[in-house]
Amino acid sequence: MVDDLGLPVPVPAQVRRVVSIVPSLTEAVAATAPGLLVGATDWCTHPADLDVARVRGTKNPDVEAIIALAPDLVVANQEENRPGDLDALRAAGLAVWVTDIRTVEGAFTSLTRMLSACGLDRPGWLDEAEAAWAALSEPDVRRRAVVPIWRRPWMAVGRDTFTGAVLHRVGVDNALADADERYPRIDPADLPPHDLVVLPDEPYLFTAEDGPEAFPDVPAALVSGRLLTWYGPSLTEAARTLPGALSP
Repeated sequence: MVDDLGLPVPVPAQVRRVVSIVPSLTEAVAATAPGLLVGATDWCTHPADLDVARVRGTKNPDVEAIIALAPDLVVANQEENRPGDLDALRAAGLAVWVTDIRTVEGAFTSLTRMLSACGLDRPGWLDEAEAAWAALSEPDVRRRAVVPIWRRPWMAVGRDTFTGAVLHRVGVDNALADADERYPRIDPADLPPHDLVVLPDEPYLFTAEDGPEAFPDVPAALVSGRLLTWYGPSLTEAARTLPGALSP
C-alpha cells in the first residue's frame, strides 16, 4: 500500500493496534472502529471518552512510548508531524501511514484510503460529510478574510492549506492565499484588503476579549478551530454551520 506521500507502507494483513499522532485522524479512526486505537496525542480531545495511552504531542511525540505500544500501524500527517519523528518510527520497524490533506475533496479521498489501510470499510459518517459539502450552494456574496492562528508573534493562514480550502467552499476567500509561506507572520496594521477577520479557538485561543481589538475596523468572527482545521467527523458540522457563522 502507498500513502499520500507516495511512500510504500508495509501494512500487515490484519491491523489490530493503531497509534494516531494527529487529533483529527484519531477522531476519524475512533468514530469508525472503537477499540482499534491504542495510543494518541495529548491533544486528541475527540471523542471525549477516548481511553488510550497518551504519547505527547504532534510536534514532540514520545517515539519510545509509541514503539512500546507495538502498533500495527501509525497514522500521521505531512503538515502536523515532523519527518524526523516519522523516520525514527520507521527505523524501529513500524508501519507509518502519512496523510497529506489540503482540500475538502482531498480529505474524503485521503481518509477513505487511510481507513482502508487500517482494514476498515468507508464509514457512514464520511458519506454523510461528503453529502453535506456537496449540498452547499454558491454563496450570493463572497467575503475576503484574514485568518490569524497565533499572536506573539502574529501568524495567519497563508497559501495552500486545508483551512483556506474550507473557507473558500463556504464563500470566504483568504486574503493571504498568495503568501510565500503556508503560515506567514503578519502585521495586523499592514494587511491586504479584507472585510472579515476569522478568529479560531485553536491553536491559539482567540476570544471576544483577545483578538478582535487588533483589527478594530473589520468585523471579526469567532469560530471553532476544529471546524476549520480538522478532517474527520467534524466535516459534517463544518459544512452545516460555517456558512451561517461567516455570512455577512
